Amino acid sequence: MRAAVISGRSKSSQWTIEALRNYFDEVDHLYIKHIDINFSGKKAEVLHGGRPVGRYDCVFIKGSFRYAQLLRALADLFSTDDRVFLPIKPNAYTLAHDKLLTQLVLQKKNLPMPRTYLSATIDAAKDVLAKMNYPIIMKFPQGTQGKGVMFADSFASASTILDALDALKQPFLVQEYVETGSCDVRLMVVGDKVVAAMKRKSKGSDKRANIHAGGFGEPFVPDEYMKKIAVQAAQAIGAEICGVDVLEGVTGPLIIELNISPGLQGITAATGVDVADRIAKYLYDCTKAMLAERKDAEAKKLMAGLNAGNGNGSHGKEHELITQLDFRGARVLLPEVVSKTLSLKEDDTVRIVSAKGRLEIKRFM
Repeated sequence: MRAAVISGRSKSSQWTIEALRNYFDEVDHLYIKHIDINFSGKKAEVLHGGRPVGRYDCVFIKGSFRYAQLLRALADLFSTDDRVFLPIKPNAYTLAHDKLLTQLVLQKKNLPMPRTYLSATIDAAKDVLAKMNYPIIMKFPQGTQGKGVMFADSFASASTILDALDALKQPFLVQEYVETGSCDVRLMVVGDKVVAAMKRKSKGSDKRANIHAGGFGEPFVPDEYMKKIAVQAAQAIGAEICGVDVLEGVTGPLIIELNISPGLQGITAATGVDVADRIAKYLYDCTKAMLAERKDAEAKKLMAGLNAGNGNGSHGKEHELITQLDFRGARVLLPEVVSKTLSLKEDDTVRIVSAKGRLEIKRFM
């Protein structure tokens, strides 16, 4: 089986690629900055370094919000081929990279999150700020790794931030501040399980607990409810691999962010869990299951055609089957459709003719 990872050159990406090579026959790293899409002609074409990419059984696409449109386009193109397993649905690249859209999805699924406000004008926003309890959090809709998150401890400081954002023509969200001792929890979701979790703590006066913002992590054991809402949140945006950030509020856990390109160094060091290997094995198992399901579907389709053909008096007609061989040690197991076509039984004698690139099996009548 062949797999490709489309990403930057981060250590997390390198770890994932190395882990994938323990499972897949071939793994390519397609550097995102060398990716182009040719939209000319009847069919769009993905290029890497100016050359068309090959066909893969599994494609894992990851990257920051700066590449959101490209990532979405790539996922859309690869998803048109039902022979390719994609762990992240195309729409997830739009949803996860926009905090407002993420909030809307969580709201629709009735998943817990801090109270958040979006205002159409500065005057409307100041009306909201005047009614809020302080401190508060102000966020840009786009941004990851703790960037674009601002803390205001009073109406005056919030108004000053608001005026600066207005001058920069920047959209923003206003969110209630949940006191957690400057801590949050990162849960790593792979498939329908949380495979690792850590508590992140900020350093000094910085309220951001994110590792990339200077925070540090320690092992954390989430309860079943926290694991459940983390998996539900990832599934809500269509991501089978996702970092889910949660605050431990007084009334229970609150989801604050979803990250479909999570860093692996911090959580691996904090928990001792080889997260890259968990991701690689999941991709391998899902790809293998997809190929087996497709193989079975093709066999059933061919069998249906054979049965229909035999019913119309076309017995003896040649049929072509394109499939992978099932090796059992030094032996090859014939596909069921071949055995049925030849009406083979265990004590039958067959004539086998083999030549380079050709194999012929005939049953003696």
